[in-house]
Amino acid sequence: MKLALSVRIAEAPCKTKLNSPPEELLQLARRHGYEALCVRASLVGVQSTTEEIAAAAHAIHRAEMPVSMVTADFDVPLNNDDGPNSLREIGPSLNVAAALRCDLIRVCLKTADDIPYARRAADEAAERGIRLAHQCHTTTLFENVDESLDVIRQIDRANFGVIYEPANLMLCGDSYGLQTLRRLQPHLMNVYVQNHRLDARGPESLPTWSMGERRFHHIPIWQAGGVRFPLVVESLRRIGYRGSFTIHQAYAHLMGPAEAAERSAEYIRSLLAESSSQ
Repeated sequence: MKLALSVRIAEAPCKTKLNSPPEELLQLARRHGYEALCVRASLVGVQSTTEEIAAAAHAIHRAEMPVSMVTADFDVPLNNDDGPNSLREIGPSLNVAAALRCDLIRVCLKTADDIPYARRAADEAAERGIRLAHQCHTTTLFENVDESLDVIRQIDRANFGVIYEPANLMLCGDSYGLQTLRRLQPHLMNVYVQNHRLDARGPESLPTWSMGERRFHHIPIWQAGGVRFPLVVESLRRIGYRGSFTIHQAYAHLMGPAEAAERSAEYIRSLLAESSSQ
């Protein structure tokens, strides 16, 4: 697996801007041995000018940091009603991905009406050698594994797949271990990890369609009590996953990006080492 760092590690809670300059993020990723950067619109996206996209691409390429995935517009991670709109005009997102030399874009589907647009967007992306993927995420057509696989079958495009994200599956009451990964494996295009500890009186909450409102605590990747990351890493090893393993945690209110990037990398590498020795 290739350890990737999402720029979300330095995002403000609004998800539309970074608390650190992009150059610092690139330095962090290189210093701590990350093999790729996961880019979001908070760094560069469809809202950026041609000059801004070119400048970001130049900085990333100069740092010799591959881009594992692009989330090119703000509405996808905000998961609002406008989240699926990029499927209706996928060209600008494709342009951002191409400039960053990236072949994977994260998208969003909220209703069955979005499925035909996803097919057309996937066809357009395929012409440029680019794939589209949807994260396991609350209040989307990819809340649960069964629903996700059904939507993928309906889209029926080889370049459309799924981003496995165990914390969201946990929030929605679904399993996220080996059996789930075996089911997702034919369509698995990326892995995102973040950590939540469920608590009926927790300070954070998200609505879900399957479980209602879910309250929880954001906790660091390495803290026990949330997602069982030894299980996640071992399950990924057992299915032979070789793609990106992306630190996708929102750390803004927990600690600074420097500490978060370093300790997350150390923890996941320790799990990878333990798993490979078994």
